[in-house]
Amino acid sequence: MMSERDYGPLSAACVRALNDKLYEKRKAAALEIEKMVKEFARVNNTVQIKKLLKVLGQDFATSHNTNTKKGGLIGLAATAVALGKDTALYTDELIQPILACFLDSDLRVRYYACESLYNVVKVARGSVLQHFTDIFNALSKLAADPDQNVKNGSELLDRLMKDIVTESSSFDLVAFMPLLREKIYTKNTFSRQFIISWVSVLDAVPDIDLILFLPEILDGLFRILEDHTKEIKTMCDTVLGEFLSSIKKDPSRVDFAGMINIVIAHSQASDEVLQFTAIMWIKEFVQLSGRTMLPFASGILTAVLPCLAFDSDTKKNIKETARAVNFSMMKLITIEDDGDLSEGSEAVEPGDGTASSSQEQEIQRKQLDLPSVVDVLIKHLPHTSVQTKVAVLHWIYHLHIRVPNKMFRHVDELFPVLLRTLSDSSDEVVQQDLQVLAEIISSPAGNKLASSGDSSLQVPVPVKDILDSCGSGNNHAMNPYFSKFIVSLLRSFSSDRHHLLEDRGAFIIRQLCVLLNSEDIYRTLSEILLHEEDLKFASNMVETLNTILLTSSELFELRTKLKDLKTEESCLLFCCLYKSWAHNPVATVALCLLTQNYSHVCDLIRIFANLEVTVEFLTEIDKLVQLLESPIFTWARKLVSLRKTAISIANTSTLLSCCSIL
Repeated sequence: MMSERDYGPLSAACVRALNDKLYEKRKAAALEIEKMVKEFARVNNTVQIKKLLKVLGQDFATSHNTNTKKGGLIGLAATAVALGKDTALYTDELIQPILACFLDSDLRVRYYACESLYNVVKVARGSVLQHFTDIFNALSKLAADPDQNVKNGSELLDRLMKDIVTESSSFDLVAFMPLLREKIYTKNTFSRQFIISWVSVLDAVPDIDLILFLPEILDGLFRILEDHTKEIKTMCDTVLGEFLSSIKKDPSRVDFAGMINIVIAHSQASDEVLQFTAIMWIKEFVQLSGRTMLPFASGILTAVLPCLAFDSDTKKNIKETARAVNFSMMKLITIEDDGDLSEGSEAVEPGDGTASSSQEQEIQRKQLDLPSVVDVLIKHLPHTSVQTKVAVLHWIYHLHIRVPNKMFRHVDELFPVLLRTLSDSSDEVVQQDLQVLAEIISSPAGNKLASSGDSSLQVPVPVKDILDSCGSGNNHAMNPYFSKFIVSLLRSFSSDRHHLLEDRGAFIIRQLCVLLNSEDIYRTLSEILLHEEDLKFASNMVETLNTILLTSSELFELRTKLKDLKTEESCLLFCCLYKSWAHNPVATVALCLLTQNYSHVCDLIRIFANLEVTVEFLTEIDKLVQLLESPIFTWARKLVSLRKTAISIANTSTLLSCCSIL
């Protein structure tokens, strides 16, 4: 039996009633406490009020007896009601014992704890905000409570707390952020719903600028967006949309650099809503912050390049948004980016060390991290998607146009990859690859690097001696990489690992002749092939070059130049080609027919009589005859038909003899 002295100022009857299992008796005790506290407050007896709160909080609310706990909770609520506006003086003594009951194993205790705190908060209003983190922490746990009645009770309290925060001007967001940052990573669906609702409320409060703290919670929000519950996903999508709208309205206060890597990390998520949202945020970041995104270019490219491969209707929006990001990023890079940081800082006034340092930091903050970008491009070039590979090649080409001097520092990393790409099954990829290679081997930046003594530009010594002796090694329109490329291309053709010469040889050479000077291409190939040790490959290569020379529309001007041989230059070109064309007898005859060296053709054909006649040889002869009957040699056939005129009688007779022999 309890004595009055043990629980003063409570009477023994009140103590017994608070411990009773019946709610009605505990309610009656609470009314008695309410009257008692009102009297204490009227006479300003704070000592008795504190003594009562200590008894209710320590002896009742934290008791091991369930009914005693319930009595303590209803007594604390009654005390708050009686205190009215003076509750603000005792919030700690009122709130902490109640919060301790939120985690009680008995569901009725948890429910009564919600009810008790609701009554306290309803009276105390804004004065409870100093305990906001504790209340929020407790509510976040009850949001996932297995009992629906407890959840209902916590939701009532939650709505009341939101009203108080919304109407208050003293909410401490800084103190709250660590807890929100922790809780936002919960995986429980109900807890996520609770968190999202609070983020939405805080963002809507005019006096709270949650955008400033968005980097701290953005990753958690994106993780919640991946939730499998449609309602949670929709809520989170709405909140993220509101944040993005706020960002677009006032981008000057947004920490784009602090958030871009978070968004990039979610750009390859398997969830399509999450992926689209991430790519959309990247798009807005690039458009709103401009060159601030350049240091993050490698991450952004990692995010968008794989998305260009999407073909399904469900991912069409992702692909189109990724394409827009890709385009916007390209526009950010200018020719001014080709200078070093030290070069960009020369305009600073001397003597102003602070200004100089500040400007250097600003320039550095907006500089392209080219090495990491090149690494990403190399990584994605072997991608299975044609669209992705073409986009990568566009990037490499664009960088060589905008920042050629910096790009040439990485050309040795790119060159082997670009050469391997020539064996790609897509014509579009090969064509774009050749455009990149053509830009590299014709760029003046390559000459600058060569003059600096960079050993990477050196062509193998035997080949260099050959080209130098013939003049091709010093082509005025090409840098040293031109010769290196031709040598590497021939090696790729000769290795025949991917049947490159057979499947892609003609296409590659024709495209090169469009992109570069066709005479330079043929001269260099001829000079190197002249010293080729693999005679079978040399013969096949000459056959390919000869067929292109005679039939391709891209080489019309070169054919015309060889046909007339009116200048010393054209004669030297013929001599250069003739030496290597000798690797293939039929090609040699065709070259001589093209250049109207008919007498020599007759001599060559007579020599054929001493050659071993193989099926391969007869096949080539047949091809030559077909060529003579093709439109390319229409002029020659007309010349034969006009053999009785006074014009070129000697040449016509010789040509007629050649045709007769064939």
